[in-house]
Amino acid sequence: MQSPVLYDAAANGVVTLTINRPDLRNPISEPDVIEGLLAALERIEADPTVRVAILTGAGKAFSSGGNINAMKPGAGGLNGGLPARTRGNYRRGIQRLPLAFAALEVPVIAAVNGPAIGAGLDLACMCDLRIAGESAKFAESFVKLGIIPGDGGAWLLQRVVGFSKAAEMSLTGDMLGAAEALACGLVSEVVPDDQLLAAAGALADRIAANPPYAVRMTKRLLWEARRNDLATVLEMSAAMQSIAHATADHEEAVDAFLEKRTPVFKGD
Repeated sequence: MQSPVLYDAAANGVVTLTINRPDLRNPISEPDVIEGLLAALERIEADPTVRVAILTGAGKAFSSGGNINAMKPGAGGLNGGLPARTRGNYRRGIQRLPLAFAALEVPVIAAVNGPAIGAGLDLACMCDLRIAGESAKFAESFVKLGIIPGDGGAWLLQRVVGFSKAAEMSLTGDMLGAAEALACGLVSEVVPDDQLLAAAGALADRIAANPPYAVRMTKRLLWEARRNDLATVLEMSAAMQSIAHATADHEEAVDAFLEKRTPVFKGD
């Protein structure tokens, strides 16, 4: 049986993660998918040679979110029947994902290759950048099933598209096409479906070309700035900048600029 999350590491420091449950349209509420994603993120974080990650889905869907067939009590999904059990299932299950993505210092690009629905949309919002194929669709559709975004979507989505658009999407459950997603800033680029992974790879290469310590610390600052005031972020920035100034890659960047040559960064 194939792994529910495929891990493909390239020589240039770019890792591609593929949710590999196309038979169920890649739901992330499944325990094996959750554990597979968590293990992959842990592996990325522990590997200093990884510079960027790309996340996509196998088949024709990025992620359908939850497995509706497993939503009834006793069906093996997050609904444990008793409220206390359901609460525990969420906390020990899918809610670990946004925390893991937030803790990861390697930038993650969501290559949205089809529908990203409910928790699937929230998964895309856990990533730092999002590009979409032309057939991609997006919906914060929990309300359509009489539930709420229990995976952190209420926090994530509004930080990507703003409160008003997040409220519209969350309260109506309406579907957005790729062009609409681009217009509201949910994705930064829309490309033909057959060019999606190439476009994600090109974006990853542009990020990976930069000094890895600076990239990781920049991502950390961006996430911390979401939840801290300016004074706190300035203190963090000063501390991280002192680290950045002490790296060999910073010295290499300055030398290369002055010598008018292409820098070679080694992550030192």
